[in-house]
Amino acid sequence: MTLVLASRSPQRRLILERLGVEFVVRPGDVDELTHGDPDTVARENALRKAAAAAPAAGEVVLAVDTIVTLDGELYGKPQSVAQARQTLAALSGRTHTVISGLVLLEAGSKPLVDSAATAVSFRELDQRLLDWYLATGEWQERSGGYAVQQAGGALVRHIEGDHTNVVGLPLALLLDLWPSLLDEVPVAPAAR
Repeated sequence: MTLVLASRSPQRRLILERLGVEFVVRPGDVDELTHGDPDTVARENALRKAAAAAPAAGEVVLAVDTIVTLDGELYGKPQSVAQARQTLAALSGRTHTVISGLVLLEAGSKPLVDSAATAVSFRELDQRLLDWYLATGEWQERSGGYAVQQAGGALVRHIEGDHTNVVGLPLALLLDLWPSLLDEVPVAPAAR
């Protein structure tokens, strides 16, 4: 089976590459939900992305949608530095949830759909720290306005759950849904 990643996300590609998984990238443009129950929104958006990638025979499409939620509000990708500042200020000193809807879709089959949730606690973000982080530009194209795997890690005090989910691809969930994914990946001997 050929794995098709229905995403432009460099983070999702990097996670798969680090595992040695071969895949092709075929993102599709879809209208995403931005309001509603966070888990339902993440799953539905992932389903839309999977359908847009239209798997052919012999292909399995992997689609993921990651959102940040706090007190029932969804925090998507900020559209401006002012919106990023507002989002990060709302998350400051609090614990929010990162939810990823994940879909595996094979041509002619019913999609496998599930979601993962990870709790992320932010430190108190004073003006100096907010200004520093916003100046990095990392907030752009990031759900919740931060990238935990880069400089955004400085904003985080604690993560409870799957770290790769916060990065954008819940690896534990992916392997639960597709246990044989790594069967064909060659393993190099450990360096000494």
